This record gives sequence, C-alpha cells and structure tokens, in this order.
Amino acid sequence: MTRRVTKAVFPVAGMGTRFLPATKAVPKEILTLVDRPLIQYAIDEARAAGITEFIFVTSRGKSALEDYFDLAPELESKLEKSGKTELLEILRSTNMESGAIAYIRQHQALGLGHAVWCARRLIGDEPFAVILPDDVISAEVPCLQQMVEAHAETGGNMVAAMEVPREKVSAYGVLDVAEVRGRVLKVRGMVEKPPVDKAPSQLAVIGRYILTPKVLENLGQMRKGAGGEIQLTDAIAAEIGSSDGIYGLRFQGQRFDCGSKAGFLQATLAFGLARPDLRDDLMEFVEDVVAARRAAQ
Repeated sequence: MTRRVTKAVFPVAGMGTRFLPATKAVPKEILTLVDRPLIQYAIDEARAAGITEFIFVTSRGKSALEDYFDLAPELESKLEKSGKTELLEILRSTNMESGAIAYIRQHQALGLGHAVWCARRLIGDEPFAVILPDDVISAEVPCLQQMVEAHAETGGNMVAAMEVPREKVSAYGVLDVAEVRGRVLKVRGMVEKPPVDKAPSQLAVIGRYILTPKVLENLGQMRKGAGGEIQLTDAIAAEIGSSDGIYGLRFQGQRFDCGSKAGFLQATLAFGLARPDLRDDLMEFVEDVVAARRAAQ
C-alpha cells in the first residue's frame, strides 16, 4: 500500500535577482499576484492535496516570508471592530497552525537538489512532495492533488510534466517516456537541460514532485550536474530501473513561470480576468490597450 503524502518541501532560498530592485528588500515569494503572495498559492495547493507539514528551505533575508505566516492579532482585532468580516476571513485563511511550518537554512547556493537535501532530517523515511512556488498552476483540481491521486495508484516517484516548444527544452529537465497510460507516463530516462538536438522529447518537468526517501540518499552523494550544481533531476533519474520507478503526470491546468517577469505579468492578467470582481474593469482596459496599439500600426 502506498503511504499517504503529508509533507511538502518548499525551496525558497533563491535571491530572486531577476526581480531586482524589488527583491532587494522583499523576498520573491512575497511578491503579490493579484492580492496574494506567490507563496500563498503554493500553500493553498499543498493544503488541497492533504499536506499537513510544510518545510521551507530558506536563506538569509527571508524573515518577511516567515512573518507572513505568523498571526496578526492587532490587524485581526482592527478588522473585527470595523465590521470588515469578509477581509477578516480572508486574513484568517492564511494563518498556519503552530508547528505546521518548519524553516531550514540553506547556507550555500549549491542547487535545487541541495536545497531539498537540506530538509532530509524533517522528511525521514516518508514519501514527500516538493513544490517550486515560481511555478503557479491554474487548475480546476490543483496540480499536486492530481499527482497525489495518481501516486496512490503508481507509488514510486512522480513528476509533473507538460509539453513545451522544442526550442525551449534546454531550460528544463526533459522526460524519455517508455509507456503512456492515459495521463500517467512511465519514465525510462530524464535529462537536465539537454541541447535541443539531444532532447528525448518535448515533455518538460515542472515544479511539482512526489519523491521517495531514496532520492535524498542519492542527493547525499553530492554529485554535481548541469551548471555545476547538485540537480534534483539527476537524483530522481538515478531511480530509473529501481523497484520504485519514476512516473510523469501530464497535469490538467495552465502553468505560469512566475520566476520570469513576462510569466509573472501573464499570470497577473490571467488570474485577474478569472476574478468576477476584477474581470470587467480589467477586460475593458485590455481591450482599450489592444485597440490603441492597432490604431497606431
């Protein structure tokens, strides 16, 4: 029987240099997408998948991230006295139970694999999820929930996968697929950031994983991969052919790369247009901008 996944690792130690100067003082994960920080979308997705223990791998300068999940009794009291019950409920929905979040420091930027390895003592011998907050996924059923449901049938290691244009495969870990079972893919190979002409497919690994503790053992060998960093993809790929195996899930939903400025702006527009309270005004503005641009051509 496959063990239930209840722990998730959130690697949030990056400096967010692509968003300077904003990230000089504010962690990238706190940057606001419509009216919620990026990290809140990741937490909400994890909760929907049944995650109850949240492990943040952080670095120096991330205190605002930790403060965000703390209680704000003065603010709650003010909202309550003002009768702003709707805002109060929204605020309270972001609160986390005492002890639900643990913070681990990554003292050296040695790669995503190293960041996940830093959480090994809190993970123990259980399967666990990894969520990269930069990848925001809009889906009717949250992506990690889709994966947890599929993982209950397959066990082993599972990665979220989506098809990307061939010219962009060198920016991702790419899957070599042995068998297709609906949306579940049996994986026989994984290559981190391959040259376009060497990519085994156009199926890219996106920032959602369900992994076995054996992957942590592989990471513990500290082997450097692409870019001279300890790559999570390499540690997962080492499990190909093992009894656990590796599976990909072609999730249903739209992924936004909020680690890039263009992706962040695209997500802001998409999530704004999905909001009934914002849709009309935002759509009118977009239509005006498009009309003005066409008139100028």
